[in-house]
Amino acid sequence: MLIDSHVNLHAHQFDEDRDDVIARARDAGVGLMVEISDRLATFEATHALAMANDDIWCTVGVHPHEARHYEDLTAARLAELAARPRVIGIGECGLDFHYDLSPRDVQAAVFRQHIEAARLTRLPLVVHTREADQVMGDILAEEQAKAPFVFLMHCYTSGPELAVRAAELGGWFSVSGIATFKAASEVRQIIAAMPADRIIIETDCPYLAPVPHRGRRNEPAYVGHVLDKLAEIRGWTRDDAEARTTDAFFRLFDRIPRPEGA
Repeated sequence: MLIDSHVNLHAHQFDEDRDDVIARARDAGVGLMVEISDRLATFEATHALAMANDDIWCTVGVHPHEARHYEDLTAARLAELAARPRVIGIGECGLDFHYDLSPRDVQAAVFRQHIEAARLTRLPLVVHTREADQVMGDILAEEQAKAPFVFLMHCYTSGPELAVRAAELGGWFSVSGIATFKAASEVRQIIAAMPADRIIIETDCPYLAPVPHRGRRNEPAYVGHVLDKLAEIRGWTRDDAEARTTDAFFRLFDRIPRPEGA
């Protein structure tokens, strides 16, 4: 089945036609979607989408851009929210040193609270990282040494060194529409070397629409283009790529019951 592991359907870009977007995804064969939390202020909207749709699940967390507004966030608070029905992951969280919208030390501190929440809940951590390879790798290594947790490097576009470190630490990877971009040759080289049994796919909609939709608003219905590119990069058939990413998804997000025949 087609699974979009990272959607932002609560985003304002979908306010005019959210139900139509979800219907188009289903028509395109998308069987499951994971609605991602980027800040607690919008978590109720995120959670409501999961509660209203049998094929949508959700996460809870704070994006590094928003960390400055959540300096007092605790792992216990995240775990409390994660106890709600249909919450199956912690995040999106991590480090973003490209925009630096939150101070770097605050980003790191809030990120570590998410890691502890992932341990407390035994839910996978959805990690965002941009231009923070060394610090990200160091935090992941330090925290894994303290006590293990499961993590996903979402929409991976960082360097090969961090990819190797994350893989050695047991990390999973998701591939986005960036893999289809003409200038993303280094991203494709890294995808070719990712652990074959720990790769899933996503759109990160409404952002990063894959070719041939690049430049437009992204939708879950386009995730098949990401799958096709992944298959091409890895030398897999489309059916093999679909089976591999489906298996990987359900092993990672193991709170989601796997539909019969999926």
